[in-house]
Formats: sequence, C-alpha cells, structure tokens
Amino acid sequence: MDRYERTLLLHRMLKSARYPVTLKHVQEELQCSRATMYRDIAFLRDALGAPIESDSENGTIYYAKDEADRFELPGLWLSSEELAALLALNELLGRSDPGVLAGALAPFRERIEGLLSDHASGRTLPVERIRVISSGARKLDQVVFRTVSSALLSRKRITFEYRARTTNTPSTREVSPQRLAHYRDNWYLDAWDHGREALRSFALDRMRSVAVRDETSLDSDLAELDAHLASSYGIFSGAPKATAVLHFSEHAARWVADEHWHSRQEGHWLPDGRYELKVPYSNSRELLMDVLKYGPDAEVVSPVSLREEMRILLQLAIGSYQTAKTS
Repeated sequence: MDRYERTLLLHRMLKSARYPVTLKHVQEELQCSRATMYRDIAFLRDALGAPIESDSENGTIYYAKDEADRFELPGLWLSSEELAALLALNELLGRSDPGVLAGALAPFRERIEGLLSDHASGRTLPVERIRVISSGARKLDQVVFRTVSSALLSRKRITFEYRARTTNTPSTREVSPQRLAHYRDNWYLDAWDHGREALRSFALDRMRSVAVRDETSLDSDLAELDAHLASSYGIFSGAPKATAVLHFSEHAARWVADEHWHSRQEGHWLPDGRYELKVPYSNSRELLMDVLKYGPDAEVVSPVSLREEMRILLQLAIGSYQTAKTS
C-alpha cells in the first residue's frame, strides 16, 4: 500500500469513526511501521489540513467533532479498487457505442484519463487488458441522439418521422419524451404519443428529422411508466397478458439460473436437475427469440398458445433445411 492509499484509508477511517481510533488499530489498518504511521498522520493533518486531534493518555486520534462533517480531502482521491472501476468506465465510454457518445463525452474522458495518469504517477496503465464487446448494436445518428436527449432533459416535446420495423410503414409522431433506455446495446425513447394518446417506446435508430417544439412535455408518473413499459418481458410495452413457464435442461440451467430475464421473474430447480423459469410477457416475439437460442436445451411449457407458437417457429425453421441447396 503506497502513501496515497494510506492517506485515503486514514481519512476514511477517521471520517466514519464514531469514537476515537487507537493508534494500534491505525497501524494495523495501514499495514506500515509506527514511524510511517506518524508521518502519514502528520501529512494528513499539516499538508492537507485535516482536523486531527489526539489523546496521548489513551493513545487515540480523531477528527474534531465540529469540523469532521465538513472536511474532505482536496481533489479526487481514489483507492486501487476505485481506480480499477474508473479505468473500466473509461474504456466502456470509449469502446461502447463510440459513434454516439464519443463526441459528447470527450471532455469527461479527458478528465478521467488525467486522474488516472495522476494516480499512476505517469505510468502507462494496461488498458488493453480491459475488453468491452458490443453485440447487436445498430447504427445510430449522433444528431438524433443529442436532440432527443436534450429535449428529454429540457422537458420539451419533439416531432419526428418514424418507420417501425414491424410494419416498415412511415409515420409522423409528436411525443412528450419520458426517459431514454439503453437496452441490449441499443437506445430507445419511452414517450407519450400525443397522436395515439398512449405511452410508446421508439427505437432511436428508426427516428428521422427530429425537431424540438416549444411546447412543454407532459410528464407521466414513473410508476405508470414502469407498469406500462417495464412490466412485460423485453422492450415491448403493455401490461402482461400471460406468464410464460419455461424449462431448461440440466446443462443450460447452469447459466439460466444466474441470468436476469425480468424484474418479476420466478425460478426454481426441478427434482431432475432442470430449471423452471416463469416470466410475464405481453408480446411473445422477443421472448421466443431468447428461448430459441438455447435450442434443444429449452422447452416452452405453457401457456398452450405460446407453446404452439414455438412449435410453428421450429417447424418453419426445419422446413428451411429440408430442401438441399445446390451451389
């Protein structure tokens, strides 16, 4: 542990202590010699202005009660663990969705890199050992992202042209932005659609010609947003229509049992080693796609309508392979 970390640890120890801390305990926590401990205490008190007081009779030190709450270390101090987390965040900002976030967050990244360099005393940090992999991210227009996020935070309505993937039919929408959602490496806008008088979710990569209006947004209650947009499985909105019961083989269960599928999911192990998962859903499309990736290790048990839908999908998939293709 270097002096930087010992100083940070000593400050946090005294800051959080309800009673005076013994010098013996301080030395044990700092993992240093007695002489080094006294130098660290002097540095914190004299160089950084910490309100350290001592009781020589009892061999304790503490922060003065009337100053302990207001005193903080100057600048930003990080432990090794916090540095590692910040380093990971720095790489995440740089490598995930760079087209949208890189420009807007460039000043923030520069400050993070400066802090990392200061903490590392000029050493080159092995950032290549942190790997960030995006999967399924779609191309997104920076102007659309910034316009939508700006309108969201300033609480202004927006208009835009939208072409939903399900129908590919163009439409013009006027909405009150409610919140942005980053889901599976893509961005979505939850909004009140004034034309349809209902809450809707819009994929930002399908929005064009976004314009901010002068009218103030209508605000939906957050509980209402969650009930309508987050109560069912996946990105599709609407109250749950049913609960899917899924069974996974003993092999697949090792992964599924630790996965988060939905905030209201229920799961338990079956006597034969398989795993049963229950999730509420409104639109079956995304749910069935996620089940299909487990192939023969997954089975839709109920409801019957969902099981039948899965059976039809599997039959259609088999049909694609029944006729041999010639080169």
